[in-house]
Amino acid sequence: MRTYRLRTTALATVTAGLALALTACGGSDSAGGPTGNPAATNSADKPASTATATPSGEGASAAPSAGQATGNGTATVTPAKAGSGGKGAGDNTGDSYAYTHPCSARNLTVKVTSPTGAPATVRVITVTNNGSTSCGLDYFPTVGFSAKGSALGLQATAPGGLGGAPAYPVRPGATAYAAVNLNPSGGNGPVADEINILADKEHMPNADGVSLKLAKPGTVANPKVGLYRTTTRDALNAF
Repeated sequence: MRTYRLRTTALATVTAGLALALTACGGSDSAGGPTGNPAATNSADKPASTATATPSGEGASAAPSAGQATGNGTATVTPAKAGSGGKGAGDNTGDSYAYTHPCSARNLTVKVTSPTGAPATVRVITVTNNGSTSCGLDYFPTVGFSAKGSALGLQATAPGGLGGAPAYPVRPGATAYAAVNLNPSGGNGPVADEINILADKEHMPNADGVSLKLAKPGTVANPKVGLYRTTTRDALNAF
């Protein structure tokens, strides 16, 4: 069993790096507006319509170059074809394949939602694998915050002492969920209107990060992010 060591040395700079990468690419702050980053489009988070803390299906970031934008501010991604070489579909859609094949930002759709029934400070990030093969993510997303396009210099901290499987596996069509609490202690802090998300800091450059509008801006103080889980409920219980 390998022991996971948090990348604490980069915590103070990743948020600024994500925001700078997106700003340098000419990203738009408007809902559904295109950015210069081929892996992202900006959109707002929406509250879920049920009382079971289920995320809504609106507000997404994906790869316009690989698919076609839709009229509701989302972008669809054309799944990548499975590799050839005589291997059947079962060889590349399982967890073991994901452990050695990191996810590509081009095959992911990233959303942020405000689950009904969850605390007002909580959001849920969803990362969906649109590819035709399994892939692996880091244990949790890297999350920062911005206000009016400027990074706040705050990054959500994740649980420590992690170990186990070499990656979080996401099978074709599956979604990984991670909860974020902007202000778990109710302290004073700056107000964020955007959340900056990098699905896998371990294998993706900052340029693959996305910046999504928060439908309801919130105060950020000592933010925390949970681990990827298979459902919204599990994500909310992972803090």
